[in-house]
This record gives sequence, C-alpha cells and structure tokens, in this order.
Amino acid sequence: MQYDPVKRRLGVVFNSTPGLRKLFYHLLDLLLLRAWHIQRELRKWVKEVPFDSTQGELREVRIYDAGAGFGQYSYWLSSQLPEARITAIDVKEEQVADCNAFFQRIGRPQVKFEVGDVTKYQQPNTFDLVVCVDVMEHILEDEAALRCYSTSLKEGGMLIISTPSDQGGSDVHEEGEGSFIEEHVRDGYNIDDIRAKCLRNGFSKVEARYSYGAPGKISWKLSMKWPLLMLQATSKWLHPALAGLFFIVLPFYYLLAYPIAFVLNMADVRMMHPTGTGLVVKAWK
Repeated sequence: MQYDPVKRRLGVVFNSTPGLRKLFYHLLDLLLLRAWHIQRELRKWVKEVPFDSTQGELREVRIYDAGAGFGQYSYWLSSQLPEARITAIDVKEEQVADCNAFFQRIGRPQVKFEVGDVTKYQQPNTFDLVVCVDVMEHILEDEAALRCYSTSLKEGGMLIISTPSDQGGSDVHEEGEGSFIEEHVRDGYNIDDIRAKCLRNGFSKVEARYSYGAPGKISWKLSMKWPLLMLQATSKWLHPALAGLFFIVLPFYYLLAYPIAFVLNMADVRMMHPTGTGLVVKAWK
C-alpha cells in the first residue's frame, strides 16, 4: 500500500482550518499506538528538562523534529514546553509550507519547519532532544542520519526513535512478503543492529525495547490497517463523488472499534514485550 497518497487525502480534509488541524493531531494521538509510546517517553524527558537555578526558569531548550511529517510531535512538544525552540525538517515542500502556515496562525512562531534531508542536516552541539518517529524505515543511508543526529545534539542530549522491528514490522511475517507500506526501504530493524548502529555513530548509551506486542498488533489492525485499506479501496473503486462517503462511514466504524483499540493500546504501553513489531529506541550523546 502507498501511504503518501493517503496522507495527501487526509491533508486536504484537515488543513482547511486550524481547528480541524488540531482535531487531526488529537485523532493521531488517540489512534497511533506509536504516539502513545513516544509521548510516554517524552513526558519522562520533559520532567527532567533542566531549570536555571539562579533565575528559577527553564533554560533555553532546543528540539529537532527529524522527518516531521504532519508536525504532530512538534505540536505536542510545543504545548508541553511553550518556550522551547523547535526546528522541524521534512523533505516535502508542500507539507513544510502547510506546517509553517499553521503554526504561525496558532501563534507558535518558536516552531520552524524547513525543507531538508535528515541524512545531511546538521547543527553541531545545538539540540537537547532529537525526535525521529516513523522515519528510519524510509531511509537507506540510516547511519548517515544517526551521525547527523549525534553531531547536532549537545553533550548528554537524547535521541528518541520509533520504527518497525524485524519481528513482523511493516506487516511482514514471512520471507518474500512485501511491506504493508510500500515506501519503506526496509521491513524493520533487528534490535541489536539498531543499538550497534547508534553506538558506532556518536552515541554513548542506548536503550531499546519492543512495542506493538500482542495487544498492539490487534489494535493496529483495528485502528489503522483496516481503515487504511478501506480508504484505499474507496479511492480506487468508487467514483470521486462517492469516495467521500468513506469519511461519513468512518466515525461509525470507530465508535465500534476504538473502545477495544483503546484498551489494547493501554495494555501495550504498560507491558514489557519479549518481542513486538515495533521498536522504541533512546540514545544519548
């Protein structure tokens, strides 16, 4: 399945007003299990953001959102840390322009989006945190990206990654199967491999754990895979005038499916999984 056309369709629907864009971000936070895992780790990090003991205020915090996409993590972080300066990079010019316009309209000029390549973008010793969600599986030169992240971090700064694992990530379970998302350049990372890549590219400490364990696998099908397949089918087989019916039917589907997915997401975030189709990686410079 090609994910970019789906994202473009969603963008058309939710970019029309700031209110709809905020609603879209909240829906992503509810539906995407990776957002649950990442926000849990980010809350821990936010609590440890240093204060200036002489002024009783937060020290200047700088954050790099690497491969920002729709900008939902920049939005969440700027809500938690309004004074933080956030730089968000993405390769898609139209998406960068949309995000800059949105953040200006809601009065958050401290968040800046730029067109850039995460395998080349560097700001040496600048950032306290690098966030990289749903990006590494799209990059062939992943070690170049990791080197750029470590170079751009201050000493002691943290990188957080969410990416599919090789235990069925990208919905690949047997040799020869194709990724559910066609834009992925790899089906998933081996947990030891991604640890080793971080350590040889400028990081001194790495913690990695599985996400999307048994509860998360079911939740992902209910809340993401099946709705995306339905959206793709309506786009392909229905006349454009009728394809919009999908967005009328979709809320009724979620009324039935989401309560189950919610409980499964909560279980997945609270459990330690011996294996899983996703990985959450934290690495420190």
